[in-house]
Amino acid sequence: MPTMQPGTRDRLADLLTTAAPSTDQGFVDLLGESPQAGPPTGITQRLMRTSLLPRVYERYWRPLLGCVFKGPFGPSMAGEVRLATELLALRPGQTVLDVACGTGRFTRAFGAAVAPGGLAIGLDGARPMLETAVAESGQDTVAYLRADAVEPPLRGSTVDAICCFAALHMFAEPEKALDSFAGLLKPGGRIVLLTSARRGWQPARTVETMGGILSGQRMFDRGEIAAALRTRGFTAIAERYAGFTQIVAGKLASAGAVRTSSKT
Repeated sequence: MPTMQPGTRDRLADLLTTAAPSTDQGFVDLLGESPQAGPPTGITQRLMRTSLLPRVYERYWRPLLGCVFKGPFGPSMAGEVRLATELLALRPGQTVLDVACGTGRFTRAFGAAVAPGGLAIGLDGARPMLETAVAESGQDTVAYLRADAVEPPLRGSTVDAICCFAALHMFAEPEKALDSFAGLLKPGGRIVLLTSARRGWQPARTVETMGGILSGQRMFDRGEIAAALRTRGFTAIAERYAGFTQIVAGKLASAGAVRTSSKT
């Protein structure tokens, strides 16, 4: 397995709130023998820990699910990567956190956008996903971290941008995750999220709600994530909807403006 470059590992270690283990698996593992951080929320999340899914994730699984959830007019996965990079306004030298990074498609693109001198951190709880991610990466601006996505173990106000695509609806505590993200960002930092968006038309809403229950995914209402970001001090909110998904972006106004909420 590829190893993380020493300088890159040191830069990641400087941001962590806990000491990194000395073993080198190509990523820093803060979960050890635990299968994941936090309780499982459903079959979709469990699949992420299998050895088969990472092999087909980028080429088949994620694009296929994207077509189902986003509909015919939603962006492709490549389009999502471009859109996320643009909405985060990434620049060389910045630090960006890719939460629930999977096999690292977004992380690699972010690493290129913040080069030279920046750092893109791909965080995931699934060991097979990260093993695939590190095999694809050779950039000195990319580091991978196996840790809790709801409460990433990074020092507060140290990150310039956060991306969390196709994951928030699978978290057991999404409100706590949004609190954590706001706390990690520097004043003026940016966030972009892709998650579920339940439609208002009752027949569709009922079907989408049932689908969420069966798969263990939370179905957020349209506008709910934007409102949650506003209560946490984000401004310049942008929303895009496709099928029953939403892409929401915002900019943290200032450290003093951040307010946490236990209810989204």
